[in-house]
Amino acid sequence: MDTLTAEDLPAARRPRRALVFIGFMGAGKSAAAKVAGERLGLTVLDSDRLLEERLGKSIADAFSAGEESFRAAEEDLVCSLLEKLDAGSVLSLGGGSVLSKKVRQALQKHLTVLLDVHPDIAWRRVSDSAGRPLASDAQAFRTLYSQRSELYRSIADAILPGTPRETLPAAFGALVSLSQASPQAKLLWASSASGSYPVLIGPSLLADGIWPLAPARRFCVTDETVGELYASRLGELQATITIPPGERAKTLANAERVWQELADGGMTRADLLVALGGGVVGDLAGFCAATYQRGVPVVQVPTTLLAQVDSAYGGKTGVDLPQAKNYVGAYHQAAAVIADTDTLETLPVAELACGYAEVIKTALIAGGELWRHVAADEPLNERVILQCARTKLAVVAEDERDSGRRQVLNLGHTVAHAIEVLTEYERLRHGEAVGLGLLAALRLSGQGELREQVSALLTAHGLPVTIDDLDATEVVKLTARDKKRLGEKVPFVLVNAPGDVVTGCEVDDGALAAAVSELCRS
Repeated sequence: MDTLTAEDLPAARRPRRALVFIGFMGAGKSAAAKVAGERLGLTVLDSDRLLEERLGKSIADAFSAGEESFRAAEEDLVCSLLEKLDAGSVLSLGGGSVLSKKVRQALQKHLTVLLDVHPDIAWRRVSDSAGRPLASDAQAFRTLYSQRSELYRSIADAILPGTPRETLPAAFGALVSLSQASPQAKLLWASSASGSYPVLIGPSLLADGIWPLAPARRFCVTDETVGELYASRLGELQATITIPPGERAKTLANAERVWQELADGGMTRADLLVALGGGVVGDLAGFCAATYQRGVPVVQVPTTLLAQVDSAYGGKTGVDLPQAKNYVGAYHQAAAVIADTDTLETLPVAELACGYAEVIKTALIAGGELWRHVAADEPLNERVILQCARTKLAVVAEDERDSGRRQVLNLGHTVAHAIEVLTEYERLRHGEAVGLGLLAALRLSGQGELREQVSALLTAHGLPVTIDDLDATEVVKLTARDKKRLGEKVPFVLVNAPGDVVTGCEVDDGALAAAVSELCRS
């Protein structure tokens, strides 16, 4: 499914806010502003060029004369530009402009787009160019990048890869949609070996009719509960196919029913399938989209916390067999993800808690700010959801098909899936099983103190830390059926510390039995 391009956009679909590009040196801000201006027919401004005109000297010479006076002049110019900027303009800012609090405040009424470039790529772009006073030393350059990177991300409304000529043409529709959405909404750009797509996260996306793709007929798969609440907000639907709620619905029988109803409804590869619901709906609908007519586009519209922080991203789809979870599936990246955080308001408390288990898992993988937030048990908010999504998307971009880095996302899941299969998906929700799996993984990692910390977080959110009447021996046997097993033993994901997670670990049978037995209360 094509994303909207500039040519698809009538006047009513032009940006409602000015586009302001920010980022580190070498991110491609000037190039991005030029491309955006040309494609959208907007006025293009470049703060560095305008500052040179005002000062009558180059940026390098002005900076060399004194950074303090340079920053003052830069702040004055940029604030003046931002005050006058309207929706018919595109502005590229110098890399250090956003260090000013006044500039950051002035940016709030505009659409701030971060070009997120890897420091090695940025260095290659600028190291041989003249006029870069802060790009004379590679180590100092990377240190400065580290100091500024989180600031850029914290103020950005949209985060795009630092390859503007490749990304921007595909991202125009998403940027325009974002400009029309709530100011709290954010845009990420998902990239992988097989494709890229927009991810919109924030409130009121469904109520406001935000849709980042070109027009096409829409078919919807949802569950009986979610469909009644939100299907009417998806615009005109050619057909709505409902399945029962819960993991037990993720079967080949239900997949066959979806395929048949799509065929009866006349769906073609020019149409798209909307997966409206939690992880079960997303997995099943995604699998049906991957296989129907050998592949049709799917838009993931996750309505649970678990799906919004994890399962809606990355393209893994599938159904369960009685023998094991997710044993039949395919990789099929979404055409877009629309994560409306307002849908979390109708979630039962228990379902919200289940999603929090995946938040903890993601924070253990990410470390840093996300782990500090979760470890302090600070309130869940849209920024946490955004950080979780960004963490997963970064992992998938590096390794789409589980050949290496992506396996970190399996943290806690080997034991969790075994428990789910043994209990026939009836006694525990997925997130509850993941919480138990995390405790087992941390015990196997030798992280007793961290295990106690995670156990306290799970308990605080109403998640179980033990399970009654479960045969630990059978759980251990079922871990051997994990789909990631390639040899005689299934590899485990273990934790050295938050932010330092290791894949492909072989664990002792006795240690695994002890870690699982600790969860089982007779």
